[in-house]
Amino acid sequence: MSTGQPPADRVPVAIIGGGFSGAAVAWHLLRLRPALARVVVIEPRTELGRGMAYSAADPSHRINVPATRMSLIPDQPTHFNDWLEASGALDADPAARRSEGRNFPARAVFGAYVAEQLAALGPRVTHVAAAAEAVEAHGDGYRIRTGDGAVIEAGLVALAVAHAPPSPPSALARVLAGHPRFVPDPWQAGALAAVRPDDRVLIVGTGLTMADIVASLERLGHRGEIVALSRRGLRSRGHPALVHEPFGDFATDPTRTAGELVRRIRASVREAEQAGQSWHCVLDQVRLQGSTIWNALPPPERARLLRHLRPFWDVHRFRIAPQVEEVLDRRITEGTLALRAASLREVTLSDDAIHVTLRARRTGEVTQAAFDAVITATGPAHGRVFADNPVLASLERAGLARPDTLRLGIEVAADGRAIGAAGVPTPGLYVAGPLARGTVGELMGLPDVTNYAIRIAEQLAARLDASCDLDATAGPYASA
Repeated sequence: MSTGQPPADRVPVAIIGGGFSGAAVAWHLLRLRPALARVVVIEPRTELGRGMAYSAADPSHRINVPATRMSLIPDQPTHFNDWLEASGALDADPAARRSEGRNFPARAVFGAYVAEQLAALGPRVTHVAAAAEAVEAHGDGYRIRTGDGAVIEAGLVALAVAHAPPSPPSALARVLAGHPRFVPDPWQAGALAAVRPDDRVLIVGTGLTMADIVASLERLGHRGEIVALSRRGLRSRGHPALVHEPFGDFATDPTRTAGELVRRIRASVREAEQAGQSWHCVLDQVRLQGSTIWNALPPPERARLLRHLRPFWDVHRFRIAPQVEEVLDRRITEGTLALRAASLREVTLSDDAIHVTLRARRTGEVTQAAFDAVITATGPAHGRVFADNPVLASLERAGLARPDTLRLGIEVAADGRAIGAAGVPTPGLYVAGPLARGTVGELMGLPDVTNYAIRIAEQLAARLDASCDLDATAGPYASA
């Protein structure tokens, strides 16, 4: 008897999210298990591997680390850079080449590289070009429903879903809703098109997103004044002039307090300076040993680190491309970009003009200013991922996944499985990508995301081995 539902496509492994994390899991899983006939990747974008970060069409949005550190294959660190040279992409973008021998191409170029690597796997990667809407336990696996009505049954599922989009301050959203030059999400296609060349622009946020916005406005011919504000007014730093090796050791006898960690980092920076090196090499070592550092900290110390130190970590760890740094430096020197440590106190409208009241962080001085456009650059709304993502919402309702205690994403076990409502790992449900960072630690830079994706691919491969489900024609989750 017909149920009125479309027949389910049954597969051994389904990956929800086809940005870089999902693409990396699929690529490495198929590399580890060449006998696996098919992996399904559910991603609404037309190409796999790009996600939000590498779909950007704006050529001024560049990768933030040198191409030699952006490989899909960690044991071939120059893989992307070699592809760049061979593909002719650098010839088409001479500004991507830097005099110090490092390449910083547009992010879309890296997206093209990842998409090409996935495409080379042929039909072993099945791209379901739709958004996953719900996941539920079904038999000894899972049933996934997509927005276009498809039903996919999988023995194993890897969640590689994205961050929630920026969440503008409530005062802005309430007063400026519908204003033609209020941009709550700068990553929407054409979001900055309404900003006119001489508009006075307020950017709420001073991190990487602010830097990208300023670079985009510059490319679009904007010449008006820009004010960027955040609680501390800190901007992302640039890269060192010379290539260096990581410096220091934070993994041996790792500290158990945030305060002691800061003291050790400062001491290592002093030692590096005495050896003629910059602070960059110390922060690089902290990043490389980040998982060990994070796991040694008790939960209260993790929360203290996030509350007090995260803004300083972010601006030193997540550096901007030199091309973007040059735009910021020049506009600051010219007086058309100002960074302020302040908070929004009041927002009002007078015709099209946006009037804001600001309170300086250090002095408490209250000032008023008028702007023609306001752009939100507050970064991902980590705490809203379960509320805003229908897949995560369905898993939380079913007790199969839950937010981590720090509200950075999804709580996971040591092997990458999602933790359910009962506090135990959910069988066969894995989390790839930055939303595991609350448990794993540093998971925002691409090298870290790649290595974690490999860990998840290894776990999936081991589960497939245990169930003898390598052959696409064997077992209850065979390919349709």
